[in-house]
Amino acid sequence: MGLMLLFSYALRYSLTLVMTLVLVTASTDGSSPPTNITAVLGDTTTFRCHIQKLGSPVIRLYIQKVIKDSQEIFINGFDSSRKLDVAPEYQKRTKVNRTDLSMEMTNVSISDEGLYKCIVFSDTMDKEMPKIHLKVTANYRVPTMDRKCSKHGDGAAGKSCQLSCSSVGGYPQSAVKWEGLNLSLINVIHNESYEDLYSKTWTINQTIMYNCDQPTNVSCAVEGAVSPAVSICEKEPFSIEVITAIVVVLVIVLLIILVLVLMKFCRGRSSRDQNEEAGFPLNLRLSNR
Repeated sequence: MGLMLLFSYALRYSLTLVMTLVLVTASTDGSSPPTNITAVLGDTTTFRCHIQKLGSPVIRLYIQKVIKDSQEIFINGFDSSRKLDVAPEYQKRTKVNRTDLSMEMTNVSISDEGLYKCIVFSDTMDKEMPKIHLKVTANYRVPTMDRKCSKHGDGAAGKSCQLSCSSVGGYPQSAVKWEGLNLSLINVIHNESYEDLYSKTWTINQTIMYNCDQPTNVSCAVEGAVSPAVSICEKEPFSIEVITAIVVVLVIVLLIILVLVLMKFCRGRSSRDQNEEAGFPLNLRLSNR
C-alpha cells in the first residue's frame, strides 16, 4: 500500500514538472532574433523591454547582460518587494522606468557593447523577452594626410608620391580608403592599427607609394571622416636654373641681332660716304665750265 502511494505521488510530481517546463518554454521569447540598437560613444541610449500585456501587473524586472552563453551579469531593474543591489559602475549611469519597462543608460562606453536581455515577472508567470543587442560607435577624427613627391622629370609620368593618412578616436576598427587614385598604381608600404587600452578606440595609419600617371586631387577617408583634398603628380614648373639659362640665351641672341644690325648700318653708311667722295670732283669740274 505504501509503495502504491509513493508511485502515485511520483507520477503526479512528474506530470506537474512537465507542465511547468512546457509553460516556461511557451512564455519565453529568448530564442527570437535580438533587437538591434546603436549608440555613439559618450551618448545616452534606452533599452526597451517590449512586452504584450501579461494580464497582471509586473512585480519584477531584471535587465541583464549576457557575457557568455551561460554567464550573465545584472545591470538594473526593480522588485516591488525589495530593493535590488546594482553594481557601482551602473548605479549612476542607468535608470529604470517602471511604467514602460525601459532602462536609460548614460555615458555609453565601448565596454557596454553586447547582448542584453529582459526578464519580466508577474504574479502568474515570468517571461524572458527577445534579447537586445547594443552596438557602440565612435566617430573618427578628420584624417591628416602628408605627401612627399619626387621631382625628377618635367611631367607627371615617371614621378612617384609617398602619401600618409592617419585618423584617431574611432570605433569599431576600420581602414583607410583613398579617393581620386588609380588603385592599380598604389603600393602599400605601411599599414598599422592599434587600440587605446583605456578608451578602446582605434588609431588607423597607412602609408602608400603612388606611381603618377597624370595630375590628380587625392583625399583619404576613414569611415565617414574625409581629409581635405590635395593635388599630386603635377607638372613641375621650370627651375631657377632653367629660367636663368633661358634668359642668358635670349640675351645672347638679342646681342647677336643687335651687333648684326649695327654692322649692317655701318656698312651702308660707309658705302654712301665713298660714293660721295668719288662724285665730288666731277661735279665741281662740270660747274666750272
